[in-house]
This record gives sequence, C-alpha cells and structure tokens, in this order.
Amino acid sequence: MAQTKRKKSGHPAGKRQHSAPNKLTKPTPAMWIAGARIRTLPLAIAPVALGVGASTLITGGFETIDWGLALLSLAVALFLQIGVNYSNDYSDGVRGTDEFRVGPPRLTGSGVANPKRVLAVAIVFFALGAAAGVTIVLLTHHWWLLIPGAIAIAAAYFYTGGKRPYGYYGLGEVFVFIFFGLVATVGTTYILSGSFNFESLYAGVAAGFIACAVLMVNNIRDIDQDKIARKRTLAVLVDHRAARIIYVVFLLLAYAILTLFSFLFPLAPLVFFTLLLSLPSMLIVLTGKTAKEFILALQLTSLMGLLFGLGLGAALTF
Repeated sequence: MAQTKRKKSGHPAGKRQHSAPNKLTKPTPAMWIAGARIRTLPLAIAPVALGVGASTLITGGFETIDWGLALLSLAVALFLQIGVNYSNDYSDGVRGTDEFRVGPPRLTGSGVANPKRVLAVAIVFFALGAAAGVTIVLLTHHWWLLIPGAIAIAAAYFYTGGKRPYGYYGLGEVFVFIFFGLVATVGTTYILSGSFNFESLYAGVAAGFIACAVLMVNNIRDIDQDKIARKRTLAVLVDHRAARIIYVVFLLLAYAILTLFSFLFPLAPLVFFTLLLSLPSMLIVLTGKTAKEFILALQLTSLMGLLFGLGLGAALTF
C-alpha cells in the first residue's frame, strides 16, 4: 500500500508520519458504505423536502409537484453530500488529521484504502451531482443555475481540500448553513415553481441551523484531537463550553422558526414532536463526556433534522 508523502499533504501541523496502516489490503463494501457517512444524509433530504413543500404554495398544491424535478433535486443534494464526505475522508486523511480521531475510523486515515481511490470516489459523486444538476437545467432552461451549482461543488471540495481549507478556519458552519440550508431549500422551490417565496427562505434558514447543529456536535466530539492536529473548527475556536451552548442555540433557533410557521399552517405544530429527539440530544451535548455520547447525539440530531424537514414540508403542502 502506497504511503502518502507529507510534503504533498499541506498538513498545517508539519511533517508527521502515519500510524501503522491497517492490515487489510482491500476495503470491504461495508467500509465504503460507512465512508459515505449515512447518518449525515438527512442534511441533504430535509431541505429538499422543505423546498418541495414551499413550492406547492406557489404552484397550487400537491398535485402540481413535478416529481421528476423533485427527485433530480434530491439526487443533486445526496450526491454532493456523499461526495463531500468522501472528499473530507481523503483530505483529512492525507493531512494526518484523522490520526487523532476518536470517532469511527476513516478509509484514508486508517490506511485501509488507497487515498487516490477515495478521492476518485469523491469525484465520481461530485460528477453524478453535476450531471443531475445539468439535467435540471436542460429541463427547466434556468441556465443561470449552472453558476451556483459549480460554486456548490467547489465549496464542497475546498471545505477540507486544497492548501487552505476553510473548514480548518472555523467556517464549516457557514458552508453547511448556506448550501445545506438556504441553497438546497430555496433552490428546490425555484426549480419546481420558477420562483421562490418567503416560506422557502425561512424554511431554509431552519434547515441551515439544524445542519450547523449536526456539524457542531460532530466537531465537539473531536475538539481535543483537532487542537492537536491544528484543525481550527468553530468548536475548537470557542472551546468546549461555548460550543455546547452554540449547539443548543442552533436547535432553538430552528424551533423559533417552526413557531412562526405554526401560526400560519395548521399542521406545523405537529412537527414539535421532534423535541422527543432534540431535547435528549441537547441534554447529552450539555453534559456528555465520552465520544460515544456525542456520536449518539449526532445520530439523534440527524434523525430529528430529517423528521423536521419531512414534517414541515408536509405541513406546507397540506
């Protein structure tokens, strides 16, 4: 197995050697699936569901939904999410950042997979997302959508890739808020209706806050390890106590927006049932001490985000 050369990695902490590679010579399909980080996919599904719901307020109801375009919008979001997950695996692995990781092992950092192969898989998923996006443009003739699409792919890669990844400078939450909140939600509404409304904007803000909470709890788990690797996430910059509080604030802001929707849409209050997931998660984050606790909080927050998006999207539709 080829060993990655540090002089090409751009690792901000200097030239440090990999830990001994895993004895496995070939990653199993289960390892590749784990590398896609399935628990993060609700971040892609929720805003599309919200965008679909908001579009029906413009087009006139459930029966007006173009499910072909809706599925293509979902494909773009899912492919980009999976692509950024593999890209992060590659970039963090070659930098040596994952040597200090306490969460589930990564393909590159563990030495199980060839880094170039992981990068190739990331590029394949970015290409699939681009293909779905181009198909949308060809069907709708909204040619200007090619610009934000290209920006989204570039932002996904440079999150942890390149010489100066912005995810290493406390800007990860900005990325997920914009692209897995506003852009995904408002963009879906525009694709389906040819316009957008304030409901899609507010729903996108709520989805963005939930996505930020998912990223924050993931980074809280790795604060001490990221400090060693000089990966300056927002959680690292503000440290343990403030990061935990910010996580709670992100979720509370999402529920504040849900409260506003509850005054306008009769079914929206039902979405508050997701508090059954978010309240335990907030308690775990505020008091947790072990990696397993934060992984559980991450899973609860991701599931809460999915149900929040599906529930509020349905409330807007019906």
